[in-house]
Amino acid sequence: MIINLRDICAVAEQNNMAIASFNVPSFEALRAAIDVAEETDHPVILSHAEGHEPLAPLDSIGPVMVALAERSSAMLCVHLDHCEHLSYMRRALEIGFTGAMYDGSFEPYEVNLENSQRAAEMCSGFDCGIECELGSMGSREAGQRDEGGTAEESGAVYTDPDQAADFIASTGTDILACSFGTVHGIYKGEPHLNFKVLTDIRDRVKIPLVMHGGSGVSDEDYKKAIDSGIRKINYYTYGVKYAGEAACAEMEAKRSKSADAIVYWHDLTSAAYSRLVEDFDHVVKVFANGAKQLA
Repeated sequence: MIINLRDICAVAEQNNMAIASFNVPSFEALRAAIDVAEETDHPVILSHAEGHEPLAPLDSIGPVMVALAERSSAMLCVHLDHCEHLSYMRRALEIGFTGAMYDGSFEPYEVNLENSQRAAEMCSGFDCGIECELGSMGSREAGQRDEGGTAEESGAVYTDPDQAADFIASTGTDILACSFGTVHGIYKGEPHLNFKVLTDIRDRVKIPLVMHGGSGVSDEDYKKAIDSGIRKINYYTYGVKYAGEAACAEMEAKRSKSADAIVYWHDLTSAAYSRLVEDFDHVVKVFANGAKQLA
């Protein structure tokens, strides 16, 4: 069952939980995310990032995401993640995406505001919720980044709570991605989240908040963030890292038995799929924050 971003985040708001938003630039990841949603009876967001266009072109993966979501028994949103070009967003909307994020966090505030308004107006013509970002994690999802950097090293700018209230009122965004200490990619050391920033934003606005760069955060910090108003958490890097390790282990296991052992591609994709299911299942249950089965 496919639903829009507003409605799936409303479910999270009502149940004091967060929805896992999995980037799925491969069939193994897409299948794992849907299978976990159906098995756990928890809502899930299936995401395609504009920066993943070289891995999985929107025109190829998008229709598959929509078709599988429509026929699934789980509650699913098909979402465009970190879109920097409104023409790209338009293509996703015409394919049938029910959520879209405009990311103008790298632009001056006035430009981000103006483009976010355009994105919200575009989404209003479709059954599609809109997510915008205010503040910056320093590194860009679709650009070069310091893989392994901390928020400070990547030049993060925390979201200003007062500015957030004005931004939401001016754009009409349904949910807001905010910066409070997370980064894209692999963390260097332990992440240090600024929950004061998060609670100050929550005190000033009443819409669902979003955590980007969620990989690597401890289960305890996930729960603290959810209790502070986070309703959607993006998760990608560590999931594909674990899947890659599983594929490597499968190859090594076969080669250890015989140097001439044939390793088929489907051996590696099957190992990656199984590891993604294991990881996604854990993540979905942590993000549920004690909520009962919902889908």
